[in-house]
Amino acid sequence: MQVPTPAAAMAIRDSLEEEVLIALVRAAWLAAERSNAVTAAAGLSPSQYNVLRILRAAGRRGLSCTEIGARMVTRDSDLTRLMSGLARAGFVVRGTDADDRRRSTNRITAAAKALLNRLDRDVADAAKQTLGHLGRTRLTALRDLLVAFAHHHHPRNSHDTSLSRLRIAAAVRAPGLHPEAPSGGCDVSR
Repeated sequence: MQVPTPAAAMAIRDSLEEEVLIALVRAAWLAAERSNAVTAAAGLSPSQYNVLRILRAAGRRGLSCTEIGARMVTRDSDLTRLMSGLARAGFVVRGTDADDRRRSTNRITAAAKALLNRLDRDVADAAKQTLGHLGRTRLTALRDLLVAFAHHHHPRNSHDTSLSRLRIAAAVRAPGLHPEAPSGGCDVSR
C-alpha cells in the first residue's frame, strides 16, 4: 500500500511547491515529536532546550540575546521572558559584558550543563529512532537540501523583499522587536 502525500491525504490540489511545503511542515512536526517528549520529561520546552544547547556551545564567553536569537532553531516571540525563566530555574546567569557595558550576556550554569549531559544520549536516540530508517545516504541528501533551502531564505541572503516587509510590519506591531534581530534584544533588568 502506498502512503499518500500529506497534500493528497488532505485532498488538497496545490502546486508542487505547496505540496512540498505541507510535507516539510508535517515532517518537521513528526520528527520533533519524540525528542520534544524527551526534553519535556526533563521539564524543558523545545525553545529552552535549544537555548541551553546554544549557550553550551558558546562556552564561557556567553552570548547576547540577539546572538542567541540568530542561532535558534525556531523564533521565540519573547526571548526575554524565556531567558528570565531559565535564569530563575538556575540554568542561565545573566549579566553585563565587562568589555562593553551596553551588551548583556547570558551564560550557561553548571546545573544546566549537567542536565544537558544527562539528556544528550536520549535526544540522540530519539533522533535515530525517528530518522534512522532513512539511511545515511538519504539523510545526507535531506540535510543538504534543507541547508540549501535555509541558506537561500536567510534574511541576509534572500532577495525577497516581501518577506522583509512582513518582518518590518510585524516589528512595528510588536514594539521592542528590532526588524533585523530575529528575536529582538534581551533586557537584563527584566
